[in-house]
Amino acid sequence: MKLKIILSGILLFLAGLTHLQAKDYLVKSPDEQLKIRVRVKDSITYAVLFNNTEIVAPSLISMSLENRVLGRGAKIKDARSYQIRLELKPVYGKTASLSNNYNEIVIDFSDQYSIIFRAYDKGVAYRFVTRITDSINVISEQAGFNLSGNPQVIFPETDTFTSWEVPYKTYPSIGQIPDGKKALTPTLFCNQQSGVKVAVAESDVFDYPGMYLEKHQGKIMGKWANYPSRTELGSWGNFVSVVKEREGFIARTNGNRSFPWRVIIVAAEDKDLLNNQLVYQLAAPSRIANTSWIRPGKAAWEWWHDALLPGSPLPSGMNNRNTALYDYYIDFAAASHLEYLMIDAGWSDNYDLRKVKPYVDIREIINRGKTKNVGVFLWCVATTLMKDLEGNLDFLQSIGAAGIKVDFFDRDDQLALQWMEKIAGAAAERKLMIDFLGCTKPTGLQKTYPNIVNYEAVRGAECSKWDYTANPDQHLLVPFIRMLAGPLDYTPGSMRNRTKASFKPVDPGLPSTQGTRCHELAMYVVFDQPFAMLCDSPTEYLKYPDIMRFLSSVPTVFDDSKVLNAKAGSYAVMAKRKNNKWFIGAMTNWDARSLTVDLSFLPDHKTYIAELYTDAADANQNAEQYVFKMVKVTKQSKIDLSLANGGGAVAVLRPLD
Repeated sequence: MKLKIILSGILLFLAGLTHLQAKDYLVKSPDEQLKIRVRVKDSITYAVLFNNTEIVAPSLISMSLENRVLGRGAKIKDARSYQIRLELKPVYGKTASLSNNYNEIVIDFSDQYSIIFRAYDKGVAYRFVTRITDSINVISEQAGFNLSGNPQVIFPETDTFTSWEVPYKTYPSIGQIPDGKKALTPTLFCNQQSGVKVAVAESDVFDYPGMYLEKHQGKIMGKWANYPSRTELGSWGNFVSVVKEREGFIARTNGNRSFPWRVIIVAAEDKDLLNNQLVYQLAAPSRIANTSWIRPGKAAWEWWHDALLPGSPLPSGMNNRNTALYDYYIDFAAASHLEYLMIDAGWSDNYDLRKVKPYVDIREIINRGKTKNVGVFLWCVATTLMKDLEGNLDFLQSIGAAGIKVDFFDRDDQLALQWMEKIAGAAAERKLMIDFLGCTKPTGLQKTYPNIVNYEAVRGAECSKWDYTANPDQHLLVPFIRMLAGPLDYTPGSMRNRTKASFKPVDPGLPSTQGTRCHELAMYVVFDQPFAMLCDSPTEYLKYPDIMRFLSSVPTVFDDSKVLNAKAGSYAVMAKRKNNKWFIGAMTNWDARSLTVDLSFLPDHKTYIAELYTDAADANQNAEQYVFKMVKVTKQSKIDLSLANGGGAVAVLRPLD
C-alpha cells in the first residue's frame, strides 16, 4: 500500500487549501475542479463548486446534543490541512486497485469536537468528530444539501424507515417535491442545463442510524430514525422486530468517536457515476487480518423458482424439499462451476435456527458440497440470529456452512446498524461470509468487514413474482444511483423472459421477468454483485449450453472496469476484465436502440475471440430469442449492437495468444 501525506502547519498553501480570510476556508480536489467553501461564523456552512460553478449553495451543518449544539457559537482552536495520495487494494471488487487521492482540512473547535472536510476528484465529504469523555445522546443532526438550480431529482421515495426496496420516482425539480416527502440515499440530482449530476450519500456508518433525505420547508435535509425505546415481534411472519415507541434522540453513543461521512458525489457525465467508489473509499479499512477464506462467487438458488425442476424425475417444489433435492442442486452447481448453493427459508425453524427441519439432512448436504468444492449459504432471520448470536454462529460453523443470508432487519435505526456490525464481526471470527437482506443500503461496512459479500436494498427480481416494478426502466437507474452505495443482491438469471406486453407476475409457481434474455445476462456484468445468484431452475439452464457457458465463466469480481457508454435511465455499456479475459455487458430500458462498442481499450497486438450474445431480430415479440456467434476482434474493432425494447447484449473476449 502506497501512502503519501503532506501536513501543513497553519493553513499554508498546501493540500489545495487556501486561507481566504478569518474563518473562511477553501479545500480543493487534487485536480482542482471541485472545491468546498467552508464558512465558520456563529454557525457553520459549506458550499460546493464544480469548475467554479456553485452546485451546492451554502448549507448549514450542526449536531445537537442534550446540552449543546456542535456548530453553533463555533470557536476555532486550530486547523490543519493534509494532502493524501493513497493506493487501495480491495479484497475484492470491480477493480484490483483504487486510487484514493484527496485533500483535507481538519478544523478543531473549542467545544471538544472537530469537523473534517475532504475533496476528491469525484466528490466531497464531511464528518463530525467528538472528543467527549462521557457517553452522549445525539438529539438530531442538521445536514443541509441546498442544491443549486432547482435540479431534477430521481427520488427513491419512502414513507417509512423500514424498506429500501422501493421503485424510483422522478420529480422534474426539487420545487415539485411535496414538503415532508422522504427518500432513501443515495439520491440523484440532475442539473438540466449543465448536465452535471450530484448524488447525496453517506459512508462509514457505525453505531448510528442511516440517513434519509427529506424535503423540509423547501430545502433538502438529512433525516434519521429516532432510537427505539420499545419493540416487539410482528410484521411478515411475526418474526420482524417492529418499533412501537421511539426516544427523543437519534443515537446514544460513545462521546469519543468519529461520525458518519456525509457524501456529495459529482459527475460531469452520466457514465462517471458507474465507476464511482467514493462511499467505499471513505469507509474504515478492513478489520479482518486474514481474508484468504473470503471467496466471492455465484450460487445456485431455489427460492425464486419455488424449487421447481420441470422435466426432472425428482419430486420438486417448496413443499417437496428434501436432501435428495438439494443434492441435485449441489451437483448442478458443481457441473456448472458455481462456487455455492444458497439454501433459503425453510431448512430450519424461523424462530430457532438450530432446530433443523426433519426433511433435510443439512450436514449431509454441506458435506456433499465440500466433496465437489461447492460451499453452502444458509438463510436466517436477523432477530432469530440475534437471540443468541454467538451460539447460533457456533452452530452454523460447526455444520460447515460457508456463509449466511441474514434477512428481515427492516430498520436502520441505531440498534439495527449495531446488529449488522456485531453480526459481521462475530461471523468473521468464525470465517463465515454474509449476504444481508431486508437491510439498509451499504455504506462501506463491506470494506471494514469484507466477509460481507453482498447487500439487498434494491427493488430486485423477487418483485417479478408479484408486481411490475422490476423492469428495464428501473434496471437502468439502479447502476447510477443505488450502486453508488455499493454492491447489490438483485438475483438475476431468469430464463423466462417477457416483453412489456406479455409479462404477468406469477406467485407461487415459475415466475418470469421483464426484458430480453440478453438484458438479463448483462446484469452479471453491469451490476456489482460479489455474491451473485442464478435465480432460475437448473433444468431450465440445462436447455441452453451456450447460455451456461457464459454464466459459468462470468466472474463476480474483477481486476479492471471501464464504462464505455451510459446515460442514466436509458442505457449502460461496461467492460470488465478478470485476468486476461474481458466481459462486456450492454443494457437498455424499454426503448430499443443501436449502440457501437469501441474495443480500443484492448491491448495492442492482441487478437481475441469474442463470444457474443445479442437480441434476436424478433426479440421485441419473443424476449427469449437471442443470437450466439463468435468473431475475432482486436483493438481496432467495433461491435455494432441492436438492442430490442428492454434488451441487452453480452460478450466474453478470450485472447487467442
